[in-house]
Amino acid sequence: MRDIRTIDRPDPKLLTLYFVSTLTLGPCFFFAFIPLYFRYHTLRYRFEEEGVAMSWGILWKREIYLTYARIQDIHLSRGLLERWLGLATIEVQTAAGKSTAEMAIVGVPEFESLRDFLYARMRGARFGQEADAGSVGALPAPGSAAPTLPSPDDPSGGGDAALGVLTDMRDTLVRIRERIERRG
Repeated sequence: MRDIRTIDRPDPKLLTLYFVSTLTLGPCFFFAFIPLYFRYHTLRYRFEEEGVAMSWGILWKREIYLTYARIQDIHLSRGLLERWLGLATIEVQTAAGKSTAEMAIVGVPEFESLRDFLYARMRGARFGQEADAGSVGALPAPGSAAPTLPSPDDPSGGGDAALGVLTDMRDTLVRIRERIERRG
């Protein structure tokens, strides 16, 4: 199994899928196949640290870049021809309010690994590495206990800046409440 970050082009089986699926159109075959042919040859993927990019087109170049934080849901679909060719379509949805997917990744035979990679990135975990138990958003290593938050009474704040701010806010609110009770 290859590293997901090295995927930059669709598999050649995608061109076969486009060809077979447009054959059913009879005499209109060429009108439907030609745009798909150019789409296949110009389709590029980039899986980066912050997000995923997809681009295609000759006359009208289209580019989509989604950060992993924007991804809301991921759907995997496989039609009869896609299953026969060992391919799938991964539909990536965001909270943009559209009923259709923001990005559809097609022609990748490692579709299950890619889906898992996107889910892990969407949830903030580091893919392909042991997750640090103390890092925010990291998944615990298999067989280990889930990380726990430090006690709110811990003056060090457990090293977590957000927890330290929340502890300061709590202490300030307690002092304000005590002053109000003394006056009232």
